[in-house]
Amino acid sequence: MKYLFDIGHPFEFHCFKNVMRNLIDGGHKIKITARDKDVNLKLLEDFGTPYFSTGKNLPSKLGKIYSLLRNDYRIFKVAKIFDPDVMVTFFSPFAAQAGKLLKKPVIGFHDTEKAGASILLSKPFTDLIVVPECYRKELPPQKTVRFKGVFELAYLHPDYFTPDPAVLDLLGVRAGEKYAVIRFVSHSALHDTGYGGMSRQDKVTAVQALRKHARVFISSEEELLPALKKYEIKLPPEKLHDALFYASLSYGESATVSSESAVLGTPAVFIDDTGRSYTDEIEEKFGLVFNFSPRPADQQKALQKGIEILNAALPQQEKKELNKSFLGGQGGRFFKKAPLVAEGKNNILSWQRRRAVLLSYYIDVTAFMTEVITSFPRSSRGDISP
Repeated sequence: MKYLFDIGHPFEFHCFKNVMRNLIDGGHKIKITARDKDVNLKLLEDFGTPYFSTGKNLPSKLGKIYSLLRNDYRIFKVAKIFDPDVMVTFFSPFAAQAGKLLKKPVIGFHDTEKAGASILLSKPFTDLIVVPECYRKELPPQKTVRFKGVFELAYLHPDYFTPDPAVLDLLGVRAGEKYAVIRFVSHSALHDTGYGGMSRQDKVTAVQALRKHARVFISSEEELLPALKKYEIKLPPEKLHDALFYASLSYGESATVSSESAVLGTPAVFIDDTGRSYTDEIEEKFGLVFNFSPRPADQQKALQKGIEILNAALPQQEKKELNKSFLGGQGGRFFKKAPLVAEGKNNILSWQRRRAVLLSYYIDVTAFMTEVITSFPRSSRGDISP
């Protein structure tokens, strides 16, 4: 079988990379189209499978319309030559519309309710929509499959990801030193249309407050202010998840980074004006994400929560030893039956126990995604086990 994957964001690459490896190992052929966004193309180059870049999406309203038409056309040309059996997207309107024109079935994975424009432009042209159980919006039941999990587990479950402590040397973190990873987003994506986030002053205030309690490293989609430039994280893009694992705190505007941190056992403070169903679920069920709005009073509470977590955190050397002793070689299974510790115990043992509960509750997302793709059209009838 032949599968075309359209990848618009580094998160989508990570979601699909183990699935694509499964397909290649199974003798299937794949073709990749991708947007030039953030470190997307660098990750694809390192992956080693040829890809076709459709270019950068333009941020203005007219630019978004132009990008839509351009991406549709370029993906259409690639798909027409490759002639895939199925086109696979993360609810990309570009690939969905190209697939409809070519009369090719399209599978769209999706988890972001506020992506109103993407949903509107993708849903009519997508044959199968796959979302987490916690997804809040109504979707056509006849072509929707839900699963118990979050997409970040497709690449950060301990069966697929082992943290590398060498990242601490790359960061220059000394033994006994705590650090926080702060993530700012550009709000230029199609699903961010009409939404705002932290102001420039909010970002400066947050960094100045958190740096009093730990070292801070900033990852940002857009150019940082001069006052924050010295805190910019300088790592190869494939090392960010190692940095998140050993961090004492994840803080900022990215739902993806917050969820990634949570499934790695690092507490996350997430600031967004609408939130996400999956970060809400991770907060309610596992206590690993703390959701706040960008309103000034809420941002103050977010900072207080972040400082509380940092003040109770263990230094990195102890985190390395705990990982080696309890998680090494066991895929996190040591904690599978461990009960949650009492609220307010913001230490690493607490977070890793919560992570273990999360891992035991959710399914193997990579295996599920692979089955959905390879069993189509049977999967479109719901004849699979989520």
